[in-house]
Amino acid sequence: MTISTHVLDVSLGRPAPSIAVRLQRQEGDAWVEVSRHTTDADGRVPALLPADPPASAGVYRLLFDAGVYFSRRGSQSFYSTIPIDIVARDPAAHYHVPLLLSPFGYSTYRGT
Repeated sequence: MTISTHVLDVSLGRPAPSIAVRLQRQEGDAWVEVSRHTTDADGRVPALLPADPPASAGVYRLLFDAGVYFSRRGSQSFYSTIPIDIVARDPAAHYHVPLLLSPFGYSTYRGT
């Protein structure tokens, strides 16, 4: 299984580079950190899951540090951290989670 993301700043109409992204996995009532990454110049993190050991189906949470991103741009944001929870049912599938971001709103969907 693979999980990737692509963050686009719709207020500027371009990718959002240098956003910290954390991936967590739900284990019972707790969230366990799996990895930490930063979006590249194109706003992407192509592989959020480590290659070993292979990931299993479950509930995952992506956390985007939007407040820090907008603060560096000299802009205020309504959001500090944006959490997106996904249910990954197929351990052989690819899960792509785009985030369309602005200082006062966001949208996401399952991409390809």
